[in-house]
Amino acid sequence: MRVRVALSLAPEEVPVPEDRPPVLPPQPGHGVLPPGQRPVAGWPVSHYGPVPRFRPERWDLKVFGATRGTATRSWSWDEVTALPRVTVVADLHCAQGTTSLNHEWFGVPAATILDLVPPAEGVTHVMAWAEYGYSANLRLSDFTASTTLLATHRGGEPLTAEHGFPLRLVVPHLYGYKSPKWLRGIEYLTLDRPGFWEERGYHHIGDVWTGRRYAYQDDSADPSRPQF
Repeated sequence: MRVRVALSLAPEEVPVPEDRPPVLPPQPGHGVLPPGQRPVAGWPVSHYGPVPRFRPERWDLKVFGATRGTATRSWSWDEVTALPRVTVVADLHCAQGTTSLNHEWFGVPAATILDLVPPAEGVTHVMAWAEYGYSANLRLSDFTASTTLLATHRGGEPLTAEHGFPLRLVVPHLYGYKSPKWLRGIEYLTLDRPGFWEERGYHHIGDVWTGRRYAYQDDSADPSRPQF
């Protein structure tokens, strides 16, 4: 998961299928600011670490972990772009308090991954892995939500490198740290474990509508642990 590769295909060279499917209805709450959020113009760039470069012949997307029958699977870039894709209109919410509105995302529904690689019985969470070892844990129900996408495009154009080209996870109802750019793998989990920002004090769920940004807001914390 720590592969660094060289650029040989620019985002503008990635085609949008001519027969694009219809846009799905906007997500619940679309256009409404969640508690503690303020609108921001444009689409600010925010990420940890450098922007990786992309060479399609070395790139793949892996699914592994607690799969049914312990099977693993990987897709090349061409195979990912051949999967059925949909368009979702949704906002993007940063845990620092800003919201950028009206993004038109185009990509593979995350639930499709579970259809292609079924999880084992008892899987409750997934870990989304990105370049340089970045990770984000998600409940299975959040990963399979109808608006969760493995996005390749925004606004009819391929993602830019700074915004996650070639592939990013988009989970509109959770804060942005749950939507890793430069996605490379999905790991099925039978027990939740923290991802990159969750290990650094951010909330394990990150629900924008309840305003749970930080770990101290976790209502599932051990009741025997002293609270200060």
